[in-house]
Amino acid sequence: MKKILIISSSLRNMSNSESLAEAFLEGAKERGNEGEIISLKGKRILFCDGCLSCQKTGICKFNDDTREIVEKMCEADVLVFVSPVYYYSISGQLKTMLDRANPLFIRDYKFREIYFLATAAEDEETTFVGPEKAIQGWVDCFPKSVLKGTVYAGGVTSPKEIEGHKAIYEAYLAGKSIH
Repeated sequence: MKKILIISSSLRNMSNSESLAEAFLEGAKERGNEGEIISLKGKRILFCDGCLSCQKTGICKFNDDTREIVEKMCEADVLVFVSPVYYYSISGQLKTMLDRANPLFIRDYKFREIYFLATAAEDEETTFVGPEKAIQGWVDCFPKSVLKGTVYAGGVTSPKEIEGHKAIYEAYLAGKSIH
């Protein structure tokens, strides 16, 4: 059994991104894994100021909601990042959260597998290139980890528009593949 942490960064109610996160978790739990979805909606997340004190202490100097999230990230076997695509990249909320996960560099983090789920209004071949590059850049900083899988849902704009989209099933299968 693996411990899965899903970090969802959409701030919209009933978002398409949340639907992907839920499908992934459903598949993972069916396989006997445990997991949780943390939504960044309503969280107090300050910007990293680049002081690098966390590289000495293993804890960020800011006491906001990221402290608890970073602890959960450190203890998870699998991380899943979920984001709507904004201007051909990940959401600002997710980028800020990833910046604030800097204390993990010097810690004995457990995660080895990372997945990325994304939604976008556009459905062009290049729509998800920038977001995947942003996530891959973060993953590359953690040499014991790999970007294991991605699921993209293009052509979805309005809340819950993703219902019936093939990406829901793909997210479910990605979650179910974890063992």
